[in-house]
Amino acid sequence: MCWFRFPCRFLLYPGLHKQKFSVDNALRLSTDESSGFGRIQRKVVMLSLLVVLELLVCRANATDSDPRSYSNIPVGLNFLIAGYAYISGTVSVSPSIPLKDAELAVHSPFLAYSRSLDVYGMSGKVDLILPTASLSGTSKVQGLPQERNVDGFADPIARFYVNFFGAPALPAKEFATYQQDVIVGASLTIQAPGGQYDPDKLVNLGNNRWAFKPEVGVSKAWGALTAELAAGAYFYTDNNQPFQGQNLQQATLYTLQGHLIYNFSPGIWAALDTNYYNGGAIVKDGRPAGEAQENWRAGGTLAFAVHRHHSIKLYGNTWLYSRTGRNFDTVGIAWQYRWGEGL
Repeated sequence: MCWFRFPCRFLLYPGLHKQKFSVDNALRLSTDESSGFGRIQRKVVMLSLLVVLELLVCRANATDSDPRSYSNIPVGLNFLIAGYAYISGTVSVSPSIPLKDAELAVHSPFLAYSRSLDVYGMSGKVDLILPTASLSGTSKVQGLPQERNVDGFADPIARFYVNFFGAPALPAKEFATYQQDVIVGASLTIQAPGGQYDPDKLVNLGNNRWAFKPEVGVSKAWGALTAELAAGAYFYTDNNQPFQGQNLQQATLYTLQGHLIYNFSPGIWAALDTNYYNGGAIVKDGRPAGEAQENWRAGGTLAFAVHRHHSIKLYGNTWLYSRTGRNFDTVGIAWQYRWGEGL
């Protein structure tokens, strides 16, 4: 059910990403138990084939890209995810940092836990993500070349989802007959200031502030094909210990992501992903310190089951357009272990 992607949002703001398996005709399997998986079990395997993390979406650009975020899965399932993402290019720890000609590389292992919920009869999910990172690279700061190497934790993330329409909360036994049509849901992401942060350094893994992102998503299935669209916005508290300053404020950053997902077989699905974000201008000590962003990114995701309880996800994305010159590429892999009712 839930696949996260973890693209680096610490210095780039770990953007928690995740996914779920939508049920369609391709998942309407035989009830023959002799195959090792009954109809219910195989649907659960497929549906929960997701929780690979995409948390690493590099917050430098708040690149959110989470296919299958708004889909339905049986309640009472648990997911443990471990993954790794690599990000390289012209990136920064935060959209507010005045880096020029930055060439940074980030290695980001992460751990996450997810559980499907019954929210007053509606299906829901909660994600808890703990990202770490190793960052190294060079950049020009106020015209002077600088080098930075840092390792540690990034800001932890929690996210709560609920589907208001088209995805009722169902136990595994009842979920066997569920078929997706249109699903409408919403989520709230909270990023806490718990990552490595040194106010005497320009580039850090944490942001020393809170971030909140409400989002609304719609998912529509046509047999094995599913289209998904989600719109949200990041709201930030102030950083009262910015580099060479007293107070840093960031304006609202608006995000839009779209996915076209295809289920090839009961254990394999792939997605074409795109996302857009705009806004997020920076003010430090009452003066403009960072222009508003406008960026387009595109990528792909491939997920497949390797066992009844285990699945793997591969993903990658690159830049199409960036007003602020933050052009970076991301590749990652995540392993998911699931357990709970019906498994």
